[in-house]
Order: sequence, then structure tokens, then C-alpha cells
Amino acid sequence: MSDAARDFLLRLLHTTSPSGDEIAAARVWRSEAQAFADNVYGDVLGSSFAVLNGGAPRVLFAGHIDEIGLMISHIDDKGFCYFQPIGGWDSQVLVGQRIRIIGRNGMVRGVIGKKPIHLMTPDDRSKVSRIDDLWIDIGATSFDDANALIRVGASAVIDADPHILANNRIVGRGVDNRIGAFVVLEALRLLAADRPHATVAAVATAQEEITFAGAQTATYAFEPHVAIAVDVTFATDHPSASRNSQGDITIGGGPVLTRGSANAPLLVEMLIDTAEQANIPYRMQANPSYTATDADAIHNSRAGVATAVISIPNRYMHSPNEMIDLNDALNAARLMAAFVRRLHADTSFVPR
Repeated sequence: MSDAARDFLLRLLHTTSPSGDEIAAARVWRSEAQAFADNVYGDVLGSSFAVLNGGAPRVLFAGHIDEIGLMISHIDDKGFCYFQPIGGWDSQVLVGQRIRIIGRNGMVRGVIGKKPIHLMTPDDRSKVSRIDDLWIDIGATSFDDANALIRVGASAVIDADPHILANNRIVGRGVDNRIGAFVVLEALRLLAADRPHATVAAVATAQEEITFAGAQTATYAFEPHVAIAVDVTFATDHPSASRNSQGDITIGGGPVLTRGSANAPLLVEMLIDTAEQANIPYRMQANPSYTATDADAIHNSRAGVATAVISIPNRYMHSPNEMIDLNDALNAARLMAAFVRRLHADTSFVPR
């Protein structure tokens, strides 16, 4: 990975952008896209588009730019703040975490509090912490003190910046799915250097963690013939993982192609063939009922879109320290670019 691409990814991961408040990360993404895309713009929902103009077919790359977070639901008279989840959390992960809140005049730091173990009964110590048992302490001394800094409805993320680890691995919050937004733009960058016949849009979609609305509206507006959603999937190369149900998925083993729901069989076979011809490593995964990605909203838009999912193996998903291998992201971008270069105006995605 080039230094410029690494710096771009780190900026994305550092930026606070939970579902419904994606604008900060969207600005970073659009600024990067301006360097090589023909047209860069956003929509009212918060999704961002970068387009390479060409002919048919119209290709959509979708990677959601939002992340899970928290939302302030109540401020009490002593200035303690209570919250609800944005997206799916394991509440055990939240205990004692430092957080960043999008305040009235910038970021406000706080910490998630809980009764100390010393004051718990033996029965309490054995219970799972619930979000209703937790609060956020921003150092305020009263309601007015806290309310001057943040308001009910303010959103927040865990205060955990990204770090590069050994063996080209990166860890941090928001990897799900800032890495998808990164990959779709890197794929477009590769195509900009060697223009394809197709018209291609990379979209950093909004609100995937809560509604899939960004993918739905982006697909409706762009009217693609074919689409690839890029997200993360569960790595099964760590203790306690289940390969029987989730497959043999390793970080560093290549991007993951999905068979099953929302994945057009013809398109999946084309991606497999492209990967093998280009000598790009990949893994396969079964998804018989639904993908839990933007593909679920894309494939049945309008009269239907030939859709596939490419996933980046991820350890410790929906935690402050999600881990991926950067090579998997780069290989996903290479695969997508190689696939698009095979397309022509008469390429059909209709099963025969």
C-alpha cells in the first residue's frame, strides 16, 4: 500500500462518523475522490458519489462509510448522560471506554461509567452489564453544565484511533465499514489510471448500520446494471471461531466472495474467474438467507440489479479494535478493477 493510500485510510478511520452523522468522513472521502474522479457529489441522505464517465454498462461500487456509535438519550440534574446504541453493540465492550461526543461546538470527551466491582454484590458480579446500567461522565457538575456542551440526540463513538500492527494489519474502531468506503474508492482510482468502457460510480453509502437507506437511494438514483457491495465479514482464524458455520476465513487470505442471497450467480462466477485469471487470492463464503450488507437493498432496486458482495475478513467486529489485513483490502480493489475492465456494452447479467 502506498503512503498516500495509507494516510487516506488512517484519516477515514480517525474521523468520527456514526450512522446518521456521516458528514465528517464523507468530506474526507470526497476530497480524496476529487483528485481523479470525473464527478464528485453527495445526496441528501449523506451518501457520497465519485463517478468515472463512460458508456455501458453502469457499474456501482458501494461501501458504507458509517460506523456503530451511541446517542445521548438523557442528561440528569448532576450532568451524567445516558445513551442508546446506534447499531449493534455487545454492551460488555462499552464498560470503561473513553468516548468522543459530537458536541455543540466540537468534540467532547467522556468516559462510560459503571458501579465499581467493590460495591457489587456477588450476584451482581456474575451478571452481564446492560446499556441501561451504564452512563457517560463528561466531567460536568450539573444539567446546565453538560447541556452547554452537548444536547440530547448528540451522537458519539468510542475514542479509539487506528494503529498499524505487525504484518501489515490495522486495528481500530470503524473498520466496519470505513474499509469498504476505502476499497471502492481505491478500485475507482485504479480504473481512472486505465479507463474502462463502463460508467463506474463508487459510493460511500450512509446509514448501513441502521437502515440500508443510503444504498437504497444511491442505487435508485444511479440506475446501475451491475453492483458490488464491499463490507467486512467474520474472520474465523482466532480462538473460539466456528468454521463449520462461517467458513474458513483468514485475515490475509484474500477478499471473500459470497454465494447465496443477494448475490447473482452469474456475477459471482465472473468474479471467481477474474480472480483466478489475475492470480488474486480469494475465499468463498455461504450466505443462504441474507447478507446483512448494502447488497440486501441494492439487488432488488427498480427492476433488479445484478449484485455481488466482496468482503474483507475482520477480527473483533463491532468493537473498538477491529482488525484487518491491508493486503485483503488492496486485493479487493484489484479484483473489482480487473472485473470492470472485462465488461463491454453487450455484457449481459441475465441468467440463460
